[in-house]
Amino acid sequence: MNFSSKLLENAVAEFAKLPGVGQKTALRLVLHLLNQDPSEVERFGHSVIKLRNEIQFCRVCHNISDQAVCEICASPKRDQSVVCVVEDTRDVMAIQNTDQYNGVYHVLGGLISPMDGVGPSDLQVDTLVARIKENDIKEVIFALSATMEGDTTIFYLHKRLKDFNINISTIARGIAFGGELEYVDEVTLGRSIVTRVPYENSLSR
Repeated sequence: MNFSSKLLENAVAEFAKLPGVGQKTALRLVLHLLNQDPSEVERFGHSVIKLRNEIQFCRVCHNISDQAVCEICASPKRDQSVVCVVEDTRDVMAIQNTDQYNGVYHVLGGLISPMDGVGPSDLQVDTLVARIKENDIKEVIFALSATMEGDTTIFYLHKRLKDFNINISTIARGIAFGGELEYVDEVTLGRSIVTRVPYENSLSR
């Protein structure tokens, strides 16, 4: 792609680094910004810089937060005895959108994937175990993607948690194998949370 301006080329190159954004889409986005009022573009840039510099991760559940403890963990209206284990923030948002879950979360920050060099020590597993030891947790729900990596992670977590006096369940598999939670429609995802099953039962399927 030939550019008439080095500034334009550099901006397009940066936008093209975003996931799912090719050069043509990046060019369209950059040209859109060029057509906006300078104050609008400054507001856009400032919001991204502010996000990167000031965002925090909840010290309890590791969800993205504006505070040291996120609004979900801090809410007295949430059931603190039920912890839903998810891969990342996108899954928290997907489950929240169903309005079918009133417990709290634990964000692992990924899934076990030996092929990608990701092991249990790379995830927030130890903090999950410590959280269960130190708090009155009654149930842990595994809400991980129906993929090989998701199942491997659930199997490992179950081994780490099975000796605790808690209920361990997994979301019902109305979700096709290989499906990512963030792409599942809200009705299906909500139903899978409500109709969750004991993890041991899912092993016999």
